[in-house]
Amino acid sequence: MKLEKCITETNVNQNMLNIKYAVRGPILERAIQIERELEKGVKKPFERVVRANIGDCHALGQPPITFIRQVLALAACPALASSPDVPDDVKQRVKELLEDCTKGSVGSYSPSNGLNLVRRSVAEYLEARDGVAASLEDVYLGSGASDVIKAVLSLFVQDVDGKPPAVMIPIPQYPLFSGTLSELGLRQANYYLDEDNDWAIQVQELERSWREASRQCHVRALVVINPGNPTGQVLARENMEEIIKFAYDHELFILADEVYQENIISKPFHSFKKVAHALGEPYGGLPLASFATCSKGWAAECGLRAGFAEAVRLPRAGRAALAAARAVAQCPSVLGQCALHCVMKPPAPGEASHASFRLEAQAARRRLAARALSAHRAFNSIPGLSCNAIDGAMFAFPRIEIPERAQVVAAEAGLQPDEFYCLRLLEETGVCVVPGSGFGQRPGSFHFRTTILHPRAEFQYMLESVRRFHAAFRQSYS
Repeated sequence: MKLEKCITETNVNQNMLNIKYAVRGPILERAIQIERELEKGVKKPFERVVRANIGDCHALGQPPITFIRQVLALAACPALASSPDVPDDVKQRVKELLEDCTKGSVGSYSPSNGLNLVRRSVAEYLEARDGVAASLEDVYLGSGASDVIKAVLSLFVQDVDGKPPAVMIPIPQYPLFSGTLSELGLRQANYYLDEDNDWAIQVQELERSWREASRQCHVRALVVINPGNPTGQVLARENMEEIIKFAYDHELFILADEVYQENIISKPFHSFKKVAHALGEPYGGLPLASFATCSKGWAAECGLRAGFAEAVRLPRAGRAALAAARAVAQCPSVLGQCALHCVMKPPAPGEASHASFRLEAQAARRRLAARALSAHRAFNSIPGLSCNAIDGAMFAFPRIEIPERAQVVAAEAGLQPDEFYCLRLLEETGVCVVPGSGFGQRPGSFHFRTTILHPRAEFQYMLESVRRFHAAFRQSYS
């Protein structure tokens, strides 16, 4: 048929074929197959699959925040306002939100950048957080942080002086960045985090990455993930100052992925905007964009797809391009924007919902802190595994010692050593984690990423499964 040539392996968008997203990659596909096999009665050395591949808090047992869900329910169905069970502050919040919606309905489009009320609440939150002036004109709402990260990266696709553009990203990194760069046709300039120094970012490594990439590309931007994903570190303020000075010296736009700022366990959080401002001129004038989301933190509303970018000191051409792209996308989910407003402006002391909100948010933070400590202790107690302290985010990224014989077997199977390890872990224990090669890592080192969000009993079951498997794996291939 003639139509068979409409899309082929050679004429389809090659950039899209280059996208790799290990979080939902082959290991997860096999885990789903195993779940189906178990349902059909196929015998396995375990009773269930433990999915630890993705940071989906509610899927792993974290209950939603009551205030957010009440606001969403009432916004979607205003007739519920007559119920005596709806707190007064929920009614007032929804009244304000619907007044900002066209015809008072969350089913209508919002402005492409988002509802002004919600953008204003974001600006007020940022100003209170940083002690630095913020404007709603710099705030762009999106369908999750991923949406606006892609929008900002799209600003750098143009060739410069005959050279293709490149963006510096950390290794290990969240594969949203490598995947989006592939989709957009942007070159990827890797810089390695220093695992031996709590995953710090060393300036000499940034210089090496920039220098090597600049031989063939025009390096346009620098991505920093803080708190780290998958690594879980929180950057020291002094380290952030060094990074900002490096970006200024090399005329780089900073993209600060700060989506896990509400998941920090033991250290203070400093935004890149705040640190740049505190450095004063000329560094305070550095253009940058930072990103946050409802999917993480105490809200953890992954499925609502709500997030934002604050793009400060964006030149006029950048503003015009970003505005045009957001207009084409129409608008992010209005219900998601309602949830974001709740996160940016939670119930205040004295309001009807404050007491329950405070208890629920504190419980979420306590669970995360307890799991982080348990994971750190457990992985460091297993011979052949080691794990840096987990300061933020919701993952552990332990380093694995893989015997040389296992590496040979993996190569014969066409797999990376840690991919082979994670596949064996899944087949023998039902625990589904993501190989470190899916995030990038220094050559010769091997890791896996696991969530630390499961309920206590399931979490302990997972850790003990890893402990038993690793001992048997080392013995088998030693």
